[in-house]
Amino acid sequence: MTDTQNAPLKGRRVAVLLGGPSSEREVSLVTGEACAAALERLGAEVIRVDAYRDVADKLKAAQPDVVFNALHGEWGEDGCVQGVLETLGLPYTHSGVLASSLSMDKAKAKAVLAAAGVPVPGGGLYDRHQVAADHVMPPPYVVKPNAEGSSVGVFIVSEGANRPPAEVGLDSWTYGEEVMVEPFVRGLELCTTVIGEATGPRALTVTEIVPTTGWYDYTAKYAAGGSEHVLPARISPEIHERCLRIAERAHTALGCRGVTRSDFRYDDINDLLVLLEVNNQPGMTPTSLVPEQAAHTGMSFDALVLWITEDAYARGVAGGRAD
Repeated sequence: MTDTQNAPLKGRRVAVLLGGPSSEREVSLVTGEACAAALERLGAEVIRVDAYRDVADKLKAAQPDVVFNALHGEWGEDGCVQGVLETLGLPYTHSGVLASSLSMDKAKAKAVLAAAGVPVPGGGLYDRHQVAADHVMPPPYVVKPNAEGSSVGVFIVSEGANRPPAEVGLDSWTYGEEVMVEPFVRGLELCTTVIGEATGPRALTVTEIVPTTGWYDYTAKYAAGGSEHVLPARISPEIHERCLRIAERAHTALGCRGVTRSDFRYDDINDLLVLLEVNNQPGMTPTSLVPEQAAHTGMSFDALVLWITEDAYARGVAGGRAD
């Protein structure tokens, strides 16, 4: 085996953006470190960049060949950092400015997806004080920030609940003046990874998520033992295929590139499958779903990180932004 095969990224400088100012900082630090370690195993010279508002200055000093964006949440995956990277002329991983902005804005993403024929829940945006004061729809329903991830700030209002979530009306609420309220869809929690290859997006498989904490909240997503991942999901071949095709359609409709993860709810009693959201920069932590699905299809963690990085670099070369 040659040195190039042992170290396919030898001679490549990769800046890994991690941490940042969002509420998902801790998750991003874990994702970023895991990806940085993989890049080093692949032979790259890695510069870890804790990405705050001075990120442009840090990147100018680092002079990377490509940027691996491992940020999560506001500013890091909503089009803001992507705009900085476009201005600097640096190739970067995951989706571009528009697709990132759309994917992060739940209301706008839902409108685009519905127009593309993707089944999504009902509901809409409401003033947070109105939601805190009274039920805006009959329970059960879900209240969530319009532009956050990792289940941050999400409340499930159970059937028969007397009161709405008062927390969204407090002065300490920092997730926007409008919140998304959707009917709660009972049933299975499913997810599908899509890799946006040059020949078109390719969905990998379907995972069933069984939380041990009641529902798939922040703890269930990131704490060891917080949830059980059943892979492949315990669903019929027909529903499995529907998840794959819907995830690919959603990836395309939002204009995403690189890797995305689509999250579903499947009501097996009423045969209702809805897409909850598309994560345009899914987690790459030890408990994350995307690396697990990739491994299930024969792609190791390092191979996945290599594909994401080379995909970004190739787009930069094609766009005249890399040597």
